[in-house]
Amino acid sequence: MMQKVVIVDVGSGNLFSVKNAIRTASPDVEVVVSRSIDVIQNADKLVLPGQGAMGSWLSGMNENGLMQPLLAATQHIPTLGICLGMQVMMDFSEEDGGIKGLGFFPGSVTRFHLSEPLGIHSMKIPHMGWNRVAQRVDHPLWFKIDDGKRFYFVHSYYVKADLSHQSVGETNYIEKFCSAIARDNLFAVQFHPEKSQQQGLQLLRNFVNWDGTP
Repeated sequence: MMQKVVIVDVGSGNLFSVKNAIRTASPDVEVVVSRSIDVIQNADKLVLPGQGAMGSWLSGMNENGLMQPLLAATQHIPTLGICLGMQVMMDFSEEDGGIKGLGFFPGSVTRFHLSEPLGIHSMKIPHMGWNRVAQRVDHPLWFKIDDGKRFYFVHSYYVKADLSHQSVGETNYIEKFCSAIARDNLFAVQFHPEKSQQQGLQLLRNFVNWDGTP
């Protein structure tokens, strides 16, 4: 039976760009964009993409009645979070005046802040463009991806993981931050694999082939 990868549609993010990238990486799987509870619950893999504000993302989940079904499905279905889809997995974000996340990982989301004394005034917010990801923990989703490979980022907020062993990838921009986080059947990245050329496609291919074990 053909494996089904479901991209959860909460009305944010370039969903079809992600869909096309997964199809390119793994042509032999079915990839669908859906907000159907039944489709989400019966997926083999789940992808949580997202761009924009966390509050809007979470409101989209609640308005479509997806919150509880998603929380249940992510307990056992291998799940990949992308960009905002990573940030919503944390306990708390400074965004929107302070908002509670899904709580999949202990930690918070904070905004980049420029500091003149550090000599980094030439940097800009958002962090946009290519940057290196240092692989801090061995994980199946790093298969065939060299340590320090460059991926494409677009974000103004970043993740601070409370548990260092869950921070499986780190990147430097203004300061060192968690750019990939993982536990059990969950893996999430701050960068956009669908915009990251061959290394991004390899990560998506690894996700499709992943059985959900670290």
